Amino acid sequence: MPHGSTGDLGSARAVYPGTFDPFTPGHWSVVDRSRRIFDHVTVLVAVNDSKQPSQAAGARAQEIRGMLPADWRNVSVAAWHGLTVDYCRRHGCGVIVRGVRNPADGLRESELGAMNEALGVSTLFVPAQPELATMSSTVIRTLRAGRAGG
Repeated sequence: MPHGSTGDLGSARAVYPGTFDPFTPGHWSVVDRSRRIFDHVTVLVAVNDSKQPSQAAGARAQEIRGMLPADWRNVSVAAWHGLTVDYCRRHGCGVIVRGVRNPADGLRESELGAMNEALGVSTLFVPAQPELATMSSTVIRTLRAGRAGG
């Protein structure tokens, strides 16, 4: 069982960061499974300067908030510009949750996880459910663009 910044079992706070442009069924699955492990999960809508999302981080965060069931009381959504580790330190989150769809994701995420571990925050990798492994925000945006243009 992971433990939060207090070191006590059962007091774990986690962050699930991402661009979430858009929030996919795979993201939903990771949040659902994570909320069952941790006392609290923050879906952290990140600003990534290398990406050009369709909406500002605040608008994406608001949209995600509206998608989550009301009974998921241990899940919150926040927009953040900066390092995820800095958010974790400010808010007492001891674990970063990352979804992994395939071996390429695994390699990239393990490199980020090692860096975050060196900065004092552990990473939990959550494998994609098989039926969701091929779904990505990029795929959804491409499908939406095809429908809009066709």
